[in-house]
Amino acid sequence: MVAGHLEIEFETKAPAVAVHDVFSCRPHHFSNISPAHIQACELHEGEWGKPGTVVGWKYMHDGVPEVAKEIIEEIDDEKNLTTFKVIEGHLLEKYKNFHITVQAIQKEEGSLVKWTFKYEKQSEDVPDPQGILRLANNMTKDVEAHLTQQA
Repeated sequence: MVAGHLEIEFETKAPAVAVHDVFSCRPHHFSNISPAHIQACELHEGEWGKPGTVVGWKYMHDGVPEVAKEIIEEIDDEKNLTTFKVIEGHLLEKYKNFHITVQAIQKEEGSLVKWTFKYEKQSEDVPDPQGILRLANNMTKDVEAHLTQQA
């Protein structure tokens, strides 16, 4: 078992609470916010903005269309933090488990968006998920553009 942990941070001009709202309560808006990267986010169980909700994603990963199903494990409105656990999809072909946390941290102007990926590789030769880092970067840029256009 090979555990992995990646973190990446992006500065954004958008306020932390607005960024958090998109990831925690309105992920189904991603197909409009980031259509080149996210084609759909559908509700499978539960309700938007609630832990325990199961969502299905259709997205581009390194130029390849993929699907995933995730459960929202945690939403912390005080910390502007949302945690997802992948329960189906291509990532589980390489990783025994995969957790994604997105936290928006308010700065004097704008916010810092911190992504944390925790995973367990199926074997030692499985690479770290660099493509998911690129997707996180693209999604963050698209959220920033969406939110700052509305301001």
